[in-house]
Amino acid sequence: MLGINTMVMESKCENCIIRQFNALRAMNKEELKEVSDSKTTKFIKKGKVLFEEGEKLDGVFCVRKGISKLSKLSANGKDQIVKLVTKGQVLGQRSVISEESTNLSAVAVNDMEVCFIPKENIIQTLNTNPAFAIELLRHMAHDLRESDDVIVNMSQKTVKQRVAEAFLYLKNNFGEDKEGFLLLTLSREDIANVVGTATESCIRIISDFKKKGWLKTSGKKIGIIAKKELQGLVERL
Repeated sequence: MLGINTMVMESKCENCIIRQFNALRAMNKEELKEVSDSKTTKFIKKGKVLFEEGEKLDGVFCVRKGISKLSKLSANGKDQIVKLVTKGQVLGQRSVISEESTNLSAVAVNDMEVCFIPKENIIQTLNTNPAFAIELLRHMAHDLRESDDVIVNMSQKTVKQRVAEAFLYLKNNFGEDKEGFLLLTLSREDIANVVGTATESCIRIISDFKKKGWLKTSGKKIGIIAKKELQGLVERL
């Protein structure tokens, strides 16, 4: 794992509100104390790697701050971004539970703070706490449903529709600044990798949306002017 700084923190899992967003909420006080005693806090700078595709993980990452992109390297050497992981979500749980190498790479989109929980804590709790096992299964089932949605979008929607949908997703999930620009700034290449197209095509579509008065730009920043029109394009058959 590259570009990670580790620091032992005093924060206790039982007092952390972040766990309410993931399967850790099903752990009891004793289990949470064991996690607190063994976890480490890691700080990852923007653009640095948490883990790479094909890597064997000896624990999971619980995101406290920041955003990570999960991507899959295609046969032609192009990254396909399959998900953006935000505060409260857990990275690496499928790999740890299945004891398989990671199927995706995780890279920090902005500066991140994560808690690294050793594999032993997760497996031990799975074996002794049915409620935790069920919660973990629910979260993994949700991830599978999201993967199904990505496959459907790729096969049934045009590139323009997928680009429009990507901007609406960024607005709805991460919000805007006071000037109306998306708070999460992705590069044109990252946007192209999210929707599964060439960067040049993505740039042309953004330019087209801008000419239509649907988007505004300022450097790398993008703002949505006509949400209704973008939504209409996404829903058009």
